[in-house]
Amino acid sequence: MKIMITGATGLVGEGVLLTCLENPAITEVLSINRKPLALKHSKLKELIVKNFSEIGNHGLQLSSYDACFFCAGVSAVGENEESFTKKTFDFVVPFAKSLSEINAAMTFIYVSGSRTDSTEQGKVMWARVKGRTENALLKLPFKAVYNFRPGFMRPVKGQKNVRFIYRVFDVLSPLWYLMFPNWICTMREVGTAMIHCALKGYSKPVLEVQDIKLQAKQL
Repeated sequence: MKIMITGATGLVGEGVLLTCLENPAITEVLSINRKPLALKHSKLKELIVKNFSEIGNHGLQLSSYDACFFCAGVSAVGENEESFTKKTFDFVVPFAKSLSEINAAMTFIYVSGSRTDSTEQGKVMWARVKGRTENALLKLPFKAVYNFRPGFMRPVKGQKNVRFIYRVFDVLSPLWYLMFPNWICTMREVGTAMIHCALKGYSKPVLEVQDIKLQAKQL
């Protein structure tokens, strides 16, 4: 299976990328970035774009991929609804729409977040915006669309893009597993669950932490 991934310079994208490179079911990974990666691997290719809105210009190159794992995103800290919408909904959905026009036979997987609001009516701004993003993606004519809602994710070995707060949480992860088992999973589980969704599908379009853990265990 050939997959493309966005956000490989960030925490989630890097963890998913490393998981994909290790998985024998993946023969090629195309990382779509604004800047080159430091990582080199025989399975890894890169497409450097200044703006993700340009993705439609690379239709011939992208038409042969089986899935897109969209891991790029920004924190809502310091953002108002207008700016967060621009950096989330207006960033993800046009990209996905262009990709569906290039190859509707692929699977699209979007990393959203735990407590995302599918009703789009709740009081939490970021949850509404991500809910609207998820809902728009589900309307696109892909083979399948899955919205992943992980909570805290433990990094995989070899990750470099790990913020200090994540390193602290990782040290305390045994405690979090005991106190909040439905809030924590590993980056490897997220990446493996994505691969399994692309290969075999899943019974629901939205995967919470429990679903991610279950799907990661599928053979």
